[in-house]
Amino acid sequence: MQFTDTWLNDLTRRCCVIGGAVLDRFIPVNCQITSACHSFHRMGPLVLLFFSLLHLCATQVTPVFVQTGTDLLLEVKEPVVLKEADLFTWNVNGSVNVVRLAHGGKPIISQNYTSRAEFSAQTHSLLLKNVQKRDSGVYRARVSGDIDITVAEYSITVLDPVSGVKLTVKLCSSDSTKVTVICSTEDSLISSTFTCDTQTCSHEGGERAEIITPGASLDVYLENGSVICNHSNQVSSKTDSQKIEDLCKASKGSQNNVTPIVVAIVLSLVVVLAII
Repeated sequence: MQFTDTWLNDLTRRCCVIGGAVLDRFIPVNCQITSACHSFHRMGPLVLLFFSLLHLCATQVTPVFVQTGTDLLLEVKEPVVLKEADLFTWNVNGSVNVVRLAHGGKPIISQNYTSRAEFSAQTHSLLLKNVQKRDSGVYRARVSGDIDITVAEYSITVLDPVSGVKLTVKLCSSDSTKVTVICSTEDSLISSTFTCDTQTCSHEGGERAEIITPGASLDVYLENGSVICNHSNQVSSKTDSQKIEDLCKASKGSQNNVTPIVVAIVLSLVVVLAII
């Protein structure tokens, strides 16, 4: 890749303007930015490329998953110093301002958030209280002045906790070493069938949780001789576990309970037919 002197001079000038503003905004020290920029120019394009990548990394979006009804704290990692005419904001999806803070002024929380948001003028952190699904979105903390700088960015996803699960036996081998179980949610919206031996469990059929509820999973696995049915997403988890032996005993017990009933029905029919 070729770098012309014109391109390098222009990039150096932009680097100095942005770099000077960033240093002045976040680390208020007395330093000679101009001298530093001349050094950048002499060191070549690799240093400028590194500076650009460093600036991009500083504003990466942080994904956060949170359960409905809980509080969420969004922090600004680096200290922010507002200059005259600067404006600090937290906004959602680039359009709705949650809070605004002008240099020398007091924080102004938007009317839609007055009862469910708190702002710290010292740390510039934002506390969202009792979050609901409607609060999902991209939250950005920005400083607007000579240039606009994003100082924090979060992608928030609010999720309901998963429902409970139950584990039932479908089939059991005669030696109780292999069992087919059904793992289903309490609301019966999701059900999966798994076959387990003494080593592992494999999925046989049924609806996968992520098909019904994005981000959720319904799995069965073995742990210390127990079959565990697990329903989980990024914010919660519910399980039901039973020993393989207990599952097989329950299955055989239910079969034994059915046998006398069947025999009684057959005998009744025989008696009725004999009378006729």
